[in-house]
Amino acid sequence: MANFKVLRLILGDQLNASHSWFKEKDPDTLYLIAELKQETHYVKHHVQKLCAFFYAMERFAVALKTANYNVLHLSLDETCQDKTLPDLLTRIANTHNCTEIHYQYPDEYRLKKQLSDFKKNSTFEVTAFDTEHFMLPFERITERFEKNKHVTMEHFYRSMRKQYNILMDGDKPHGGKWNYDSNNRNKFKKADIAAIPQPKLFNNDVSSILSRLKKHNVSYFGELENNQVPWPLTRKQAQSCLAYFCEHLLKHFGQFQDAMTDQVNNNASLYHSRLSFALNAKLIHPLYVIEYVLREFNANKDMISISQVEGFIRQILGWREYVRCVYWINMPEYADKNQLNATQTLPTYFWDGNVKMNCLSHALTQSLETAYAHHIQRLMIIGNLCLLTGIHPDEVDSWYLGVYIDAIEWVEMPNTRGMSQFADDAIIATKPYAASGNYINKMSDYCKNCQYDVKQKVGEKACPYNSLYWQFMNKHRSLLEKNPRIGMVYKNWDKQDEQLKERTLAQAKHYLTNLNKL
Repeated sequence: MANFKVLRLILGDQLNASHSWFKEKDPDTLYLIAELKQETHYVKHHVQKLCAFFYAMERFAVALKTANYNVLHLSLDETCQDKTLPDLLTRIANTHNCTEIHYQYPDEYRLKKQLSDFKKNSTFEVTAFDTEHFMLPFERITERFEKNKHVTMEHFYRSMRKQYNILMDGDKPHGGKWNYDSNNRNKFKKADIAAIPQPKLFNNDVSSILSRLKKHNVSYFGELENNQVPWPLTRKQAQSCLAYFCEHLLKHFGQFQDAMTDQVNNNASLYHSRLSFALNAKLIHPLYVIEYVLREFNANKDMISISQVEGFIRQILGWREYVRCVYWINMPEYADKNQLNATQTLPTYFWDGNVKMNCLSHALTQSLETAYAHHIQRLMIIGNLCLLTGIHPDEVDSWYLGVYIDAIEWVEMPNTRGMSQFADDAIIATKPYAASGNYINKMSDYCKNCQYDVKQKVGEKACPYNSLYWQFMNKHRSLLEKNPRIGMVYKNWDKQDEQLKERTLAQAKHYLTNLNKL
């Protein structure tokens, strides 16, 4: 067994070939990439998510070996004796007589704590490094954010634009506006749906990984067609996906980024890039993506408007960086926030999609079949239902973290507990993203094919979102009435007929009592 001085750990979401670790080849350094049982059951995962990470890790290990680095890639077969990550590190370091262990800062608090504790108590010399992936380095988060304090995302986004000179003309925003979100709220028309390009899919065979999951009794849910994961799981695939996005999808991304439809098959991701897993696994760098998109924009301004490009860049340079900062500045207390005192249990149809509401059925079924739904489906369909019915944020967090292929806690929890469930004491959202059926009807064609009537508040056919919305607003009036972004809603409520108000609240109570039968 070969001996090495340094053991370097690479986690499953640290597949960054551009990291400074790989600037030079050190014959005394061994890189460790390992499937580990502890990473399969901290929540119940979608099968595509498990297979995607294990496949990406294996291919990254192969790429490093091909480039003549010393790499040890271990499968579940070879780590089944290791109960924890520190157990694995200790065993491998002792086996190869290593004296130093290096790791990159994990992007989940539970792993950061686990490795920090290991560093404190270890007999090895343990050193932590930045992942070199995010555009705001970890040590600079405290310069922009303060614990339990709201930072406006738009202000943060503008400062990042200035810092990196992205879409800037000197000190002014390119095109004269910082944000083109008002241009990006279009609903699909029939002709728009017919014009949606097919998604860029890949044939990543994960048969051997599936066999290992079954062999080691890993519990999972979801579907996997033909034992293949269709997402980009290598750097080369991610680059190909980015090129496809820029050529075929970018020109309409912003215009339809919030639109929803049930008229396409479940593999369709509309005009979204399908790069979220690759970005979050660090297969591709956010600045690389942004610069590629900007080159495409500058070369094709006659075809691609600035509103499409700005909308896409805002998601990466603005929102993605922002929620990561919110997560780290507020953990671990953030994971316990529940300002609305929500206590309900997640309905059973979250695991099978068997619900009469067409919008919810489509979003849930798509999530369970493809491990994906875009941000408005997550926020305004699924998240909205959880918010209005008072599902405990722990249950919402666990479901979102498990079901989506791109879900890592740093990005999932602020989006779910903060933005979606308004549970974080308004650290992220200054108002709850609660909506009646009218919003869903405005942004989708779901309501046309639903058993419920989106225009009715009460009655057997009344859309559940309508009465549940007013029940939610009425229940939390003392908290929300003075909120300048939402207070005017109560003037509308107070003007309504008293009998209708009573019937609306009774309707909501009926739906809450029969939550599993919607």
